[in-house]
Amino acid sequence: MGSRGNGNATGPGGGPAVDKGVDFANYFCTYAYLYHQKEMLSDRVRMDAYYNAVFQNKHHFRDKVVLDVGTGSGILAIWSAQAGAKKVYAVEATKMAEHARELVKGNSVEDVVEVIEGSIEDITLPEKVDVIISEWMGYFLLRESMFDSVICARDRWLKPNGVMYPSHARMWVAPIRTGLGDQKMDDFEHAMSDWYNFIDETESHYGVNMNVLTKAYREEHEKYYLKTSLWSNLHPDQVIGTAAIIKEIDCLTATVEEIRNVAAQFTIPINMDRTRLSGYAGWFDVHFRGSTHNLAIQEIELTTAPSTNGGTHWGQQVFMLHPPFRVNEGDKVMISFTMSRSKENHRLMDVEFTCELQQSSGKRLPPVTSKISIE
Repeated sequence: MGSRGNGNATGPGGGPAVDKGVDFANYFCTYAYLYHQKEMLSDRVRMDAYYNAVFQNKHHFRDKVVLDVGTGSGILAIWSAQAGAKKVYAVEATKMAEHARELVKGNSVEDVVEVIEGSIEDITLPEKVDVIISEWMGYFLLRESMFDSVICARDRWLKPNGVMYPSHARMWVAPIRTGLGDQKMDDFEHAMSDWYNFIDETESHYGVNMNVLTKAYREEHEKYYLKTSLWSNLHPDQVIGTAAIIKEIDCLTATVEEIRNVAAQFTIPINMDRTRLSGYAGWFDVHFRGSTHNLAIQEIELTTAPSTNGGTHWGQQVFMLHPPFRVNEGDKVMISFTMSRSKENHRLMDVEFTCELQQSSGKRLPPVTSKISIE
């Protein structure tokens, strides 16, 4: 449960090359701080799912060799040892590895757990493993691209009949109502008003007309306020239509190429009358099922769906429509969805929604396309 990511200098799965130094500075360093680990360790939904998955399926760990990818504080490695593993390799790319060693020793499992500082792409293990456990999920599942590293670990070190924890993942999209879009539009308009005041004052005080930069300033702030997804923990009542699964992943067989681009076409019926389609929410769930040859005794699910209990630290990614639609029960939204990695930063995502509203009367509104970044 630690640093998420890929340390490759060459692009994984044939992608563009990644500068390891820049990647480390931009990404890994965040996970080297205890405050960040504490935030994740305080997520009870997350913690309970992994705890139950391990301790209700001890047969997967007893007398087995385990690899924890991105161990962070080391808690998954410690649980694996407590569940009976004979050896645990806990790999961590940041200096958090030093804290993990202290925690391992403090919990008297240092004879089982070996903490290795380094990226999973670069380290070498002395043996193959029976289990790979990792908390690799980013916002809307694939942000951060850490699953690349888990795939690398699986292909290098997992035995043919080995087990992945988690074993499966799904991505979901649903239509929502929320006031977040109005708030962001107000913020954008305030920023532009402030810019125009700045132009007037700069010209009157200093004799320089800044207006030639207005287009660039507007584009910059449109991206920040209107074209970037928002984090939220939504209430289930804010979901106004049936959620759709847009991607299913088998962690034993998935490839980097398979997750590099996600595309789906689906139709969502609206089930709430006289409301506003403000945009879409994206979330994920993961499952601990074991494998076909070695099933879990107790299957565990970890979901980040809208919840009445405050949800998880992942929350949901909200993709706003500007302007929103008025919708009624019985209307249908036909959606074409794509998500790909940002060309500027392979850990971030570019999302495109094209939606067409078919009203219950049969009338179809013109399709609307929204391009939104997950940053």
